[in-house]
Amino acid sequence: MAPNPTTSTRQPLKLLMLHGYTQSGSLFHAKSRALTKHIQKAFPLHEVTAIYPTAPIRLLPTDIPGYEPSSEGGSDNEIESYGWWRRSNTANPPLYIGIEEGFAAVARTLKEEGPFDGVIGFSQGAALAAMVAALLEPGRKASFEHFSKISADGAAGMTIPALFGEEGFQHPQLKFAVCYSGFRAPGARYRAFYEEPAIQTPVLHVLGSLDAVVEEARSRALVEACAGEPEKDGLVVWHPGGHFLPSQRPYLDATVRFIREQMERSNGSNDKGKEVEEDVNDMDLPF
Repeated sequence: MAPNPTTSTRQPLKLLMLHGYTQSGSLFHAKSRALTKHIQKAFPLHEVTAIYPTAPIRLLPTDIPGYEPSSEGGSDNEIESYGWWRRSNTANPPLYIGIEEGFAAVARTLKEEGPFDGVIGFSQGAALAAMVAALLEPGRKASFEHFSKISADGAAGMTIPALFGEEGFQHPQLKFAVCYSGFRAPGARYRAFYEEPAIQTPVLHVLGSLDAVVEEARSRALVEACAGEPEKDGLVVWHPGGHFLPSQRPYLDATVRFIREQMERSNGSNDKGKEVEEDVNDMDLPF
């Protein structure tokens, strides 16, 4: 039987989708439906696949800001809420408890489902996306070796996450990262992700001008940790909303345009595809 040209000739475009704090892979899948549909329609010559791992840390009610238990009672373990790490409220400088588990979960996904072309994350997942992009860059291991020997603010730098540092771990550098409501991990412990060198992977930052969850200064710190001049290069996009993934057409188009530029740059391809009109008004939901 002759191969089906619609499947045999389409190039893969694989996306790693990292959800935010208190979410899950399945919930982020639902919340990002407009975005992934827009990407799929914009790349008709590619087989677009989005993989949504769930973070390994199951959160308790005390971990969730504003959580109010049901009057009907029930077990705390029934809460379907996850995080890539917990932030310590007592450590100074700040400490991300369980971050090694988060990185291990991502490393397993990279190994089992990869290779990935890019990563898209929201909030805590966006912070993680930038760190994962940095980890996969050539030479980043030397950054961790350098900063692990430096003690600043009373804390030595974090060593490279275990699975990423293993001799047999292999995954190519990502072609791009898209960070919605992202931020830089604070304090001296995590400098190796962002310094010597700065993040080299192209990153698009999509930020809400009314975001009351992630302070603008924290998002700008991540922007400044990326190589070049992201704002001058059009890699910082503001939407007039709060802490959610915007679904209005201009912001979906901005992401598609960015991904297309990076794919063409990496693949040397002249295939530009053709965007298809889509009604995305039904996905303007807060996270």
